[in-house]
Amino acid sequence: QVQLVESGGGLVQAGGSLRLSCAASGRTFSSYAMGWFRQAPGKEREFVAVSSWSGGATFYANSVTGRFTISRDNANNTLYLQMNSLKPEDTAVYYCAADRSSIAARTGRCDYWGQGTQVTVSS
Repeated sequence: QVQLVESGGGLVQAGGSLRLSCAASGRTFSSYAMGWFRQAPGKEREFVAVSSWSGGATFYANSVTGRFTISRDNANNTLYLQMNSLKPEDTAVYYCAADRSSIAARTGRCDYWGQGTQVTVSS
């Protein structure tokens, strides 16, 4: 079992930055690929970024490439999402997710999900 708890969301002006964290329980965090997803009101959940178990391989949605950075600290069981140059369209609830499969972590078919953290970007 893996439990995930996101934090770091909030209200920020357009052009600003936030760093989201996802704290994971369990001793096998480093065995899981990890992803960030988001869901805006009235829209389907969408992929944001994914990290391999080691952090050596990452992949981003086109909409956030060059602005967001996913990273992980396996020693401290924590996943991060650094978000820069935020836009109003980035407003959503952000979720972290974990799966042993990198493909699942990329496509959202993950075994474990956090409860989400709200990010609101004002114009």
